[in-house]
Amino acid sequence: MVPIASLQARTGPPWWFAAPALLLFAFVVLVPSARGVYYAFTDWDGLSPDLAFVGLGNFAAMADDPNAVQAVWHTLVIAVSITIVQNGAGLLLALGVNSIIKSRNVLRVFLFAPAVVTPIVTAYLWRNLLGPDGAVNSLLSAVGLGSWRPDWLGDPQLALWSVVAVIVWQFSGYSMVIFLAGLQSIPKEIYEAAAMDGTGPVRRFWSIVRPLLAPAITINLMLSIIGGIKLFDQVYALTGGGPGHATDTISTLIYKDAFTLGEFGYSIALAVVLTIIVAVASSGQYLVLARNERAAA
Repeated sequence: MVPIASLQARTGPPWWFAAPALLLFAFVVLVPSARGVYYAFTDWDGLSPDLAFVGLGNFAAMADDPNAVQAVWHTLVIAVSITIVQNGAGLLLALGVNSIIKSRNVLRVFLFAPAVVTPIVTAYLWRNLLGPDGAVNSLLSAVGLGSWRPDWLGDPQLALWSVVAVIVWQFSGYSMVIFLAGLQSIPKEIYEAAAMDGTGPVRRFWSIVRPLLAPAITINLMLSIIGGIKLFDQVYALTGGGPGHATDTISTLIYKDAFTLGEFGYSIALAVVLTIIVAVASSGQYLVLARNERAAA
């Protein structure tokens, strides 16, 4: 009789079946990425075939560039703010529409609807709403607050938080759907047993629901932090990184340095730093959340 392990090895698909996909992946992803990393160490202007190797010069210039340092700070502020506020709002919405209210199905549709709209369209819509004479300030005037009509996108103190508010408004429904899927996977018998034991809603959520929502929490936090770090569309459409550099992120600075100033080598160095930040943040967060999931299980 032929051993099962030997039979499986003999009948398994040959490894070279994966060769075409691996070659395509290398051609489309690995080779361009490697060339991009190389250009980060040059003074390439994006057009001329002539370039010079400058070593770590671009990275040293980045450390001395106040706009780059400010962009890194703005990127981290946006990512952390979105992660906390969006997931907090999404969890509250999920708990609300998971109840027995009659309109829960309609509410789910309306709350999720902004997430399916193209981010650039949402940004242009809110740019008009938040303008000096936009609907938001008009509403403030209508309710007697006409003396308090801030320039939401033109005030350096408010612009960054206005961008965060727009993103949270659009994607809280997305987080809600993921949390809702986790809530609906919890057996009703667990709720019934907790109610029979006299457990209150807060205690029931913290001790029962929260551990069982660990996978949904992991997914939502990962998506939020990665999306917040590499954010570009909404920021550029809402403020263009302004006023001044008050809302510049790493992504908007990459675009400006590459396509406005022609400093492709420097902009690619910024992109390398952005990649490292995303990799470190996502990996660290995943390790912590995965450990919490195992502890909860």
